[in-house]
Amino acid sequence: MVNTLFKSMRLVAGAAVIAAVALSAATASAQTRSQQNKDKGQYIPTIWVDPDGCEHWVMDDGVEGYMTPHTNRQGIPVCRRGNVCGNMSSDQLFSTNSARVSKHGQQRLMKFFRENKATSYIITGHTDSRASDAYNMRLSLKRANSVARVAKASGARVADVRGYGERQPAASNRSTAGMAKNRRVEIICIR
Repeated sequence: MVNTLFKSMRLVAGAAVIAAVALSAATASAQTRSQQNKDKGQYIPTIWVDPDGCEHWVMDDGVEGYMTPHTNRQGIPVCRRGNVCGNMSSDQLFSTNSARVSKHGQQRLMKFFRENKATSYIITGHTDSRASDAYNMRLSLKRANSVARVAKASGARVADVRGYGERQPAASNRSTAGMAKNRRVEIICIR
């Protein structure tokens, strides 16, 4: 019985030493990551911001990945506001019925993403109502994905890509000018 007790105590002591070493290594790793993030200018103590702009409280400096959503007193998640920071005519970026960005469009988009300093972006595609709803939904999503590829190539972080087709018109589709306004790619900046 006494031998069993001593063996148990040695096992507990050994486990405590191992746990202390693991904790020390984890703390050093967290401090290294924290310093690296501070050097990049992206570190906010105890808050993690998702690409979509929503905040999370981070426990233990994120070492073990424990997070909980940051909510207000009503229980609504705290998310950084996004605003439309770019509204680009599809006619200037794409040929008719195409989702391939033109060379001029690529240059324009690259310049936009390099000059704009948002945390991340949400890219939304829109069309006029000339084709079927299903066709317009596919085309708008393909165009938004093409713009997102250019954004990523410029080093921008893309949180989401959405295609709305003709479902969110900016103007009436009864006139040529209105249809031209509806053919667009909107870029939402998350700051």
